[in-house]
Amino acid sequence: MEKRKVKNREKNQDLPYEKFLRFGPESLTERELLAIIIRTGTREQNALQLAGKVLELARYPREGLLGLYDVTLNELKSIKGIGEVKAIKLKCLTELSMRISTATAAQGICFHDSAAVARYFMERLRHRETECVILVCLDAKGQLIGERKLSEGSVRMSLISPREIFLEALNSRAVHILLVHNHPSGDPSPSRADLEITRNVQELGDKLDISLLDHIIIGDNRYTSFKEEAYL
Repeated sequence: MEKRKVKNREKNQDLPYEKFLRFGPESLTERELLAIIIRTGTREQNALQLAGKVLELARYPREGLLGLYDVTLNELKSIKGIGEVKAIKLKCLTELSMRISTATAAQGICFHDSAAVARYFMERLRHRETECVILVCLDAKGQLIGERKLSEGSVRMSLISPREIFLEALNSRAVHILLVHNHPSGDPSPSRADLEITRNVQELGDKLDISLLDHIIIGDNRYTSFKEEAYL
């Protein structure tokens, strides 16, 4: 009986929650971290096994937790034992991780450096299958005030109005702005509509004393900067 208690105690010490208490979160694998979030399993699979199934959904080339950012709610719910509540928790976890990573990266970035801005947005945008348009608002010193997703999905950059852009910029009290959007095709070459709306935004910005520093199009590991290409 005593041997059984010792064996059970040793077994429990290997569980993610107990391992966290003994050694801290840095000692846990991604699967073990997810198992703590998932918390409970099913009759057939424990939380650790379910976590492994979740990680298998991560898409190449982003593996592990980062790859879960592109996994849909329905894909998570397709795993037996992952209901809506657990799926929402997991999506919130990946979103929170992405925001923490983005906020950390933003602290040291120079938003006057087109290449640095492109690197900052590259992994977030280059795998998207739909076009996403982001407005970046900066203060007088070029420091990040905030960013606002103007559209995502079927709405194209050409349908975003300069009025909408500057309403957001004025609301944020921005002194400078950047536009960033992706081309799902992977080719960051600007279209005629991209060039036209950029000129319109630049002209309106000059009138409002809110300068457009750059418009960056993200492709597949490539980018086009309107400033670098002298379109601005």
